[in-house]
Amino acid sequence: MDGSQSMRGLHMQDVDVCIVGSGAGGGMAAYELTRLGARVTLLEAGVDWDAARDGAMLTNNYESPRRGRGNREKPFGEFDGCIGGWDIDGEPYTTVEGTDFSWFRARMLGGRTHHWGRISLRFGPDDFRRYSLDGKGDDDWPITYDEIKPYYDRLDRLVGIFGSREGMRNEPDGVFMPAPRPRCYESMVVDAGRSMGLPVIPSRLSILTQPLNGRAACHYCGQCGRGCATRSNFSSQGVLIPPALETGRLTVKTGAMVHQVLTDEEGRATGVSYVDTATGQVEVVRARVVVLAASACESARIMLNSTSSVHENGLSNSSDVLGRYLMDSTGGDVMGFFPQLMDMPAHNDDGVGGAHIYIPWWLNDTPRKDFSRGYHIEVWGGRGMPGYGFGWGVEHVNHMLEDRPRGRGGYGAQLKEDYRRTWGAFVGFSGRGEMIARHENRCTIDPSVTDKWGIPVLKFDVRWSDEELLQIKHFHETGLELIAAMGGTPMWDAPGPERDYGITKPGQIIHEVGTTRMGDDPKRSVVNRFCQAHEANNVFVADAGPFVSQADKNPTWTIMALAMRTSEYIVDQLKRGDI
Repeated sequence: MDGSQSMRGLHMQDVDVCIVGSGAGGGMAAYELTRLGARVTLLEAGVDWDAARDGAMLTNNYESPRRGRGNREKPFGEFDGCIGGWDIDGEPYTTVEGTDFSWFRARMLGGRTHHWGRISLRFGPDDFRRYSLDGKGDDDWPITYDEIKPYYDRLDRLVGIFGSREGMRNEPDGVFMPAPRPRCYESMVVDAGRSMGLPVIPSRLSILTQPLNGRAACHYCGQCGRGCATRSNFSSQGVLIPPALETGRLTVKTGAMVHQVLTDEEGRATGVSYVDTATGQVEVVRARVVVLAASACESARIMLNSTSSVHENGLSNSSDVLGRYLMDSTGGDVMGFFPQLMDMPAHNDDGVGGAHIYIPWWLNDTPRKDFSRGYHIEVWGGRGMPGYGFGWGVEHVNHMLEDRPRGRGGYGAQLKEDYRRTWGAFVGFSGRGEMIARHENRCTIDPSVTDKWGIPVLKFDVRWSDEELLQIKHFHETGLELIAAMGGTPMWDAPGPERDYGITKPGQIIHEVGTTRMGDDPKRSVVNRFCQAHEANNVFVADAGPFVSQADKNPTWTIMALAMRTSEYIVDQLKRGDI
């Protein structure tokens, strides 16, 4: 597919559905809608990119003059599979005083699904009713786990996921392929964690361990973040968009920076206007239905910019909820040095591009006074491919080596030998937890700043509360206890309150959700239980914007399950003539 193909005159062609965004939600909507017979145009702001054609899955870091070091467009490494970043030329965003929000955006077909960690966790029954359980977050979801479970099941079978059946009530089991065995250092985590009463279980990642639908099983190169040439891991571009194109009912336009949803005198959508980034010209797609799947914040931006005599405050925003309840996962990290992992014989512990184990939240039924919601623990370590920054931390531990009387630091042959001996002797833990949904955390339109296309940009006003700070404090305490139980030495002390307990910046975990909250009451929400705009019934949102709460799980699997359900509903409504 030539993503740069001319789409001049597209506004002369009416389609059933125009989708904005090609990531997890947009790709799933394209797959489902075309499968069910709809004619679809998919708009993507970035470039065409294919992992098999454009990726660098098996390129060695030493083949690069920068040894794999990242840059502005590739902050996660030079060969990372995502084009975009925190700071994109000509695409600013602003913050209010006191907010330090980070917004990562992808500009490529498939979006952020090229470089994510493939951690594919279902939300549990309790995650849809947290407000009823602890009174925080303003509302429960208008749907239950039982309503979305069939779509999770279909998603598991369509995309493929490995894991294990554990029978944990709020960590629902799925339709799993066999999970890979723990690596050496991960076996140490299993033993130590279980001695502490922690449920250390196989990860649940959307990476194939068996062939599926013509896709090969993972060959364990460990480079999932670079984009998978064999389509063994999940990306929207690799798994969902190709079969949608094969139906003949999908047209893809890259380089389409959407400005707003166009509406008629009754407030219903008539299509979408966008700037063709190659020509700078404004183009229009006419459609019976508009599906926004540009990411929680970008879709909110489009809706806030879609003002008219009917939608004076933005599309479907008479409630003033649009842009509010913005959430991200909390984050914190600990790392330990483990002498017993030094001087290991050469072995390959690459495995999949991610951990083979993780620790789900284990205190759901334990009353706590300091914070309400939980977190899970991700594990990292092993002998990753050496590259720029390799061996960071050796200067803090080589004084502990028996034959290093000189103390810290070093250079030349001695330092190289230290790197070899300590390679794989570091193990880390990352906490990823739930943020409470709060009305005041929001993004709005900056009245005085536009991007290079002339489109008004977002201004963020987002802060952590004590709930999140104390949650991450608890994570650091648990992580340090794990390191001690494994016989290691922590590389740093737990941060104190003067450093906000080491919590990441809001937005930095790239799990932003909320902004177009779903609900049954139009006065308290933007979309309904089918992600349909209350005030424009032919506009739908198929990203993480409709989330009512974040949960302590990564959001991608729920984004896709909801997008599948929403697409099914759209086709039903089109057939009935209700939209």
